[in-house]
Amino acid sequence: MITATYDFLLSSGSAKIYITGLVFIALFAIERVVRAAKAPDGSARLFRNFGLMAIIFLMSPLIIAPLTAHGANNLIWTRPEWANVGIAAALFILIDLVLLDCWTYWMHRFYHRVPLMWRLHKVHHLDEFLDTTSAFRFHFCEVVLSAILRLIPIMILAPSLGTVILYETLLVVTALFHHSNVKLPNRVERALSRIIVTPSIHWVHHHAVKADTNSNFAAVFSFWDRLFRSKSRAERDLAMKIGLESIEDKSLFGLILMPFIGKEQ
Repeated sequence: MITATYDFLLSSGSAKIYITGLVFIALFAIERVVRAAKAPDGSARLFRNFGLMAIIFLMSPLIIAPLTAHGANNLIWTRPEWANVGIAAALFILIDLVLLDCWTYWMHRFYHRVPLMWRLHKVHHLDEFLDTTSAFRFHFCEVVLSAILRLIPIMILAPSLGTVILYETLLVVTALFHHSNVKLPNRVERALSRIIVTPSIHWVHHHAVKADTNSNFAAVFSFWDRLFRSKSRAERDLAMKIGLESIEDKSLFGLILMPFIGKEQ
């Protein structure tokens, strides 16, 4: 059974990679034409980000897919047949997406609060500029830990594998969007920000001021920060310093080693 689940994940993963790849290419191109902020000179930053991205892509079919397959085959309960038909199925999919996103919100919040988790997540926040490549700039150990933690709602909610893949695709696509350096008309951004996380919301989250860094945790739906009172009062200013207070970005090798060495900051 787990082999069949793994095969399904790999085939569905191909569609996920195809969709997110197209979105990445489109936004990567657009933000170089219609940009909100001037990108830093040089290619060192992009080399670091693409390097971390490559590691994640290589390990995904070897670690992430098997973990998800394990969770899908060890559910706490099984939904009744009627829950998979018609309006009930659509309603359950919507509820699953919202609850999975709520879990992602709290998981992100804990990455900022728990010292050992922050050691991993800090690699993402050391980026001193935001664009589409920032959406994939994570330490591979954080990606593995997140996959393990995401097994909890999967095993409790018992969603279909298709719904899990749908949410993961939605999560990556929205992460690409809200990390992007695309300039949006103010009216469009304000309208979108009422429902989903936009670049202006997430720009504040990456502001190198601790109060802002520890705010705006939402991943897909923006209302979590309003609901749980973690929304920053700050407005995006393109002059804001992006990154972390008193810490500079490191080399690719330095970012890989960083969670395991040095003092907590």
